[in-house]
Amino acid sequence: MFTLPPLPYADNALDPVITANTLSFHYGKHHKTYVDNLNNLVKGTEYESATLEKVIAETAGKPDKAGLFNNAAQIWNHTFYWKSLRAGGGGKPAGRVAAMIDSDLGGYDNFRKDFAANAVSQFGSGWGWLVQEGGKLKIVKTGNAEVPLTKGQTPLLTIDVWEHAYYLDYQNRRADYVNAVIDKLLNWDFAAENLGRG
Repeated sequence: MFTLPPLPYADNALDPVITANTLSFHYGKHHKTYVDNLNNLVKGTEYESATLEKVIAETAGKPDKAGLFNNAAQIWNHTFYWKSLRAGGGGKPAGRVAAMIDSDLGGYDNFRKDFAANAVSQFGSGWGWLVQEGGKLKIVKTGNAEVPLTKGQTPLLTIDVWEHAYYLDYQNRRADYVNAVIDKLLNWDFAAENLGRG
């Protein structure tokens, strides 16, 4: 059975950028529902004891398995999103991530502008990502439950731009939410760990 991974911090840790009210609904209701749905869908199937990554890999792009993919990918995406954030985060990274942002994305200021524009411009529900592909950093976006793993990309960080991620705090001001997350919450230590996997 799949389980809801614990949050890596208290539900008020990201205040005031993301409030405890938003986090309790987003994590406790939305994320939990994906876990519950997936457990119901895998009962009695070959995926009952599979990893999330295996479910995602084997169901991606298959219309008859869309329910399995959507719920598994959303569990994965949300777990990754929580780790992409930390209290007192944001700002410029250091080390190898910073060097690669300079060489691949034209420096931090350019990255910051492009990363925000990418996430804000995702039409409808989805995700903004910093990924590594072919040894280089890229900024990409995915719709709905899509995840860069299925495209051979290694995710480093993500911003959730589904409305439930920000609507209680920001209403329709997606740009304000995205900019606040970039400037105050991005977890560059997590990005550096993921870079080592790419």
